Amino acid sequence: MADLPDGVPVPADGSLPQPDVTGGFSAYVHIPFCAVRCGYCDFNTYTNLDFGPGAGVADFPESLSREIELSRHVLVTADNGPTLANVFFGGGTPTMLDSAQLVAVLRNLDQTFGLRPHAEITTEANPESVTRESLHELARGGFTRVSFGMQSAVPHVLSVLDRQHTPGQVEKAMAWAREAGLDTSLDLIYGAPGESDADWEASLQAALALEPDHISAYALTVEPNTRMGGQVRRGEISLPDPDTQADRYERAAEVLEDAGYGWYEISNWSKPGHQCRHNMAYWQDANWWGYGPGAHSHINGTRFWNVKHPLAYAQALQAGRTPAAARELLSPTEKAEEHVMLGIRLRSGIEVPEWVKGSVVPQLIADELVDPSAALRGRLELTLKGRLLADTVTRVLMP
Repeated sequence: MADLPDGVPVPADGSLPQPDVTGGFSAYVHIPFCAVRCGYCDFNTYTNLDFGPGAGVADFPESLSREIELSRHVLVTADNGPTLANVFFGGGTPTMLDSAQLVAVLRNLDQTFGLRPHAEITTEANPESVTRESLHELARGGFTRVSFGMQSAVPHVLSVLDRQHTPGQVEKAMAWAREAGLDTSLDLIYGAPGESDADWEASLQAALALEPDHISAYALTVEPNTRMGGQVRRGEISLPDPDTQADRYERAAEVLEDAGYGWYEISNWSKPGHQCRHNMAYWQDANWWGYGPGAHSHINGTRFWNVKHPLAYAQALQAGRTPAAARELLSPTEKAEEHVMLGIRLRSGIEVPEWVKGSVVPQLIADELVDPSAALRGRLELTLKGRLLADTVTRVLMP
């Protein structure tokens, strides 16, 4: 798992320099448990389901409740109405907790801050981790959306990715979710060892056949400290070269957009009106509080992150202390950099930064990285080629 960044200490009570979120904020809830740790996974997840009091599947919501109470004391919220715009349960596998537990956490957030009308409430889930009744219970409890980790439709690709679901389980889970009235999203991964162009095509077509409201497609990234990273170092498996990855992305864009899914962020496509509103809050650099071990937060230019281990997280809260490990206060330059880095990923792009001078924009147009007509209006919007080279565009635009 990746190390936490460096930062400065956080006051024991978690107090913030600018705690006012009367304009609204989002909540991310990190559930750190998984049945199996996938070989490519670099997230803060654990297959041990009980580290001790407050740090096991059975009583983990008690620790979340303590952090929700702490955040209530820290944040300044509206007195005249609800403040919470969206909630996203991620992991790990949130559905390692049963539906009643997840609904109880959501209810706690609602009672503490108030959910705004039509708030988007999402949980991630693995297809094998849900049942018809569990999805109906989530919908009855206020969840509006479920995002399934499909990753691939091809058995040998699922095997190399250590995914546990079998053919037919995604279809069942999608049918149950639709029956429950939930919006649906599917996550796909391209570039797994041994995946062919035909395999990727099969996964795209299988995903489209299920008619989800939203599809995410991510290039496989293998971090050195993962099991798959070790396999690569030992020469046991090999990964596609960047050109192959680019070809897979271009094919995804073509297939999904021809099917009526509009891209709104480099790795995300949706039917009209079904963009993931919670993730949009990240890319638009809005306020959010991340609850749970290793979760990151951003409140009015202060970023802070929790300790990673579930037991250390639970023990800090039991002792009446913030579980935050450290924080950083973003300087004006850092805020400007993040605005470029995050905003350029969106279809809507960004206004041409005031510090960009001379031939920078004309060169981006000449290199076919940004849309020329949008640039004439003072906005930078990535072309398909620009989406493939977004990091290059970002570096060019940095102050």
